[in-house]
Amino acid sequence: MDCGQPSLEASGPCVIAPVRAVLRLRRRVWLLRKRRLLQLGSGSDTGTGALRPGCGSGSLRGELDQPKFFTFDGPAELSSRTLRKRRRRSRVVLYPEASRKYRPRAERRSRAQRCLLLLAAIVGFQVLNAIENLDDNAQRYDLDGLEKVLQRAVFGQPAAVGRIVALLRDYLATHVHSRPLLLALHGPSGVGKSHVGRLLAHHFRAVLEDSALVLQYHSRHHCPQPRAAQDCREDLARRVAEVVAQAEAEEKTPLLVVDEVELLPPALLDELDGFMQPQRSHHFHNAIYVLLSGTGGAEITRFVLQNASRAQPLRPDRVRGAQAAAEESEEELHASLRELLAREHPLWQAAAIVPFLLLDKQDVVNCFRDEMAGEGFFPEQARAELLASQLSYYRVAGREFAITGCKQVVAKVNLL
Repeated sequence: MDCGQPSLEASGPCVIAPVRAVLRLRRRVWLLRKRRLLQLGSGSDTGTGALRPGCGSGSLRGELDQPKFFTFDGPAELSSRTLRKRRRRSRVVLYPEASRKYRPRAERRSRAQRCLLLLAAIVGFQVLNAIENLDDNAQRYDLDGLEKVLQRAVFGQPAAVGRIVALLRDYLATHVHSRPLLLALHGPSGVGKSHVGRLLAHHFRAVLEDSALVLQYHSRHHCPQPRAAQDCREDLARRVAEVVAQAEAEEKTPLLVVDEVELLPPALLDELDGFMQPQRSHHFHNAIYVLLSGTGGAEITRFVLQNASRAQPLRPDRVRGAQAAAEESEEELHASLRELLAREHPLWQAAAIVPFLLLDKQDVVNCFRDEMAGEGFFPEQARAELLASQLSYYRVAGREFAITGCKQVVAKVNLL
């Protein structure tokens, strides 16, 4: 049909054909867009998307135009694959162009953490070193061996021995001190004060391996009565200064034993008090002073005689009460001794007072046996008791306390 010069009858077919071509193109574009949306939205396989029914020939043509892919999967596997959802892929984190895309380097981290770790390491090392120094300083003086020697050689003074060792342990736990240790051993004659002083001097000479670090000062020998007090004071100051200076150079703690302090003139007591003052040089603070004195012996004798019944056997229900009463009476003894000594001289205010009590008859017998064994005699019990019966005693509450203690033991054994 020629549509160049259309007539009224032929105008219908010439108009409908282009309209149908336009509609087919629109339908094809719509199918392509629909298939693209189905692939992006529901994730279905290509070529399996269902189209709306009723599309006519355009729908059939769209299905024929879709590409087909050959696979080895069966119908059941294809249906299971269509039902399985596709795992959502994580989105990639996008950084702005001006920001960093990497972690900061180790060199650019804050130095505060490194300084904190270094400080903790230094403190830990110092604490460990201090603990090791404490152990080494205490082991150098062999205080366990000293305690065994005192318990074996000193009779009738278990409380005094325990207090002396405890004070030495506390003081010798470190080498640096703010003031020296002043031990004041007080008691009547013959109870073992001088014996303890000799044992301490012998032990410190052995552990320090230097006899020059132990000074034994006897008032009757080093400062006799006719000699001027000022000369004695200068001599004592010189001796003490030499000992503490050498001990400071060797990093050791010296021992200074002064016997019969009650016979020293006031000038020497003032000099000893000056050694205890905190304004003195630091090497004077690292020293142990042991003062042996009979001052307060009357107070101690009265205390022992008044409390002689404490050692008597008691019923079990009264033991606790007796122990509490004994502790209270011992505190009263320490208080009375400190008050008495403070009136004598200010030196005793800074001293650790250790009272030595009276010895009973059995302690004196042990002194005789020990001295007999030391002189080469057989320590026969009967013979020692016979010698002990020749001494004088206080007799209170069925007990016997030696008036002179073991003072006369050496003289009587020498007569054998």
